[in-house]
Amino acid sequence: MAEADAEDAARPWPPPAGAYAEERGLFQLLQNMLEELLIHKPDDPIEFMINHLKQNNDDVMLYAPDTVLIERSGGKRLDPLTQEVFHTTFDWPSDPLVQQRLVKPEGLSEQEVSKKLLEYHRNFPEIFHIYQKVLKSINADQPSVDVLSQALAFVQTRHRSAAPFTPRVLFFGPPGSGKSLQAALIAQKYDVVNICCGQLLKEAVADNTKLGELVKPYIDSGCPVPDNLVLRLLTERLSALDCLTNGWVLSGFPRDVGQGEQLQKAQINPNRVFFFNLPHESIMERLSQRRTDPVTGERYHTTFRPAPTPEIQARLRQNPKDEEENIEKRLNIYYSNVKALEDFYQDAFYVNADQDPYVIFEFIESCIIKPLPCKTIRSV
Repeated sequence: MAEADAEDAARPWPPPAGAYAEERGLFQLLQNMLEELLIHKPDDPIEFMINHLKQNNDDVMLYAPDTVLIERSGGKRLDPLTQEVFHTTFDWPSDPLVQQRLVKPEGLSEQEVSKKLLEYHRNFPEIFHIYQKVLKSINADQPSVDVLSQALAFVQTRHRSAAPFTPRVLFFGPPGSGKSLQAALIAQKYDVVNICCGQLLKEAVADNTKLGELVKPYIDSGCPVPDNLVLRLLTERLSALDCLTNGWVLSGFPRDVGQGEQLQKAQINPNRVFFFNLPHESIMERLSQRRTDPVTGERYHTTFRPAPTPEIQARLRQNPKDEEENIEKRLNIYYSNVKALEDFYQDAFYVNADQDPYVIFEFIESCIIKPLPCKTIRSV
């Protein structure tokens, strides 16, 4: 019985439950609750956690030297006419008439401020004990605008967590933008499942599965496979144990917003989306010069990877889809849908695909392993 319970605990959560937990920060919440219990060791953990959840525990502490605090307090001057406050050091008014009517506001004297600071330092250990999760300390001895900027930047950023994370990565890009290479690199390094929609369809046909039999006539005739068949195949594959456990990187689907909505209804929700951008001339150069050796199956490129011998060069063939006319057709289909897809996947990263592949990989990798900040568009 205990072994069965252990096996159940080790099983991955189904996609809807995992997505719900990630979107609402449940893993981070559980981690934080456990930390608080271990720190405080309350006699009544339930009551303690109820009170803890009612509080905001992401605290920011401002600090400045005592001399600065005394100077700030003692240098204040008040304009009794406008009630505007100035300071003898920081923002003394230039108008002599305003200077003449300034008075020292009622409040603590320098001696009284010093006394209050001594009292604060005596009580600081007890105060600090209450706020054991001070996540950021900011030096207040700088312009207030800078202090505010640092505080806002901290509280608006989601910070790294030890909570579990299963990558569900979606790649979009025109033909020749390098999606397949980047997917292979990500899959190799992080052991996620690399799924190319086109390849998945071919494998289903080759394996003579029931879905493969339905897909085969479309593959043989070169016609697009209906969305419902593609979606059934994808749902089946992405629900397999290796995808649920390790995560996945998908390219080739969806091709339009309608397909994206179908993925969403099927509870297939990526948590990282990338759009690859590549200039038209670079696409044509990459694709139109590709050649294949019909004897060995080896792929070459007339500029970047030419055939090693004249004999091999003579027998190279071009895939019809790499002819310029067909490349233009594929590009037109992609560009007619990409703007709507960008609007659909608003929290996406944009990749300059016209650079060294390993520079691109490092950027994609950094976006996968770090948490998403506030909703803004990011690019490299």
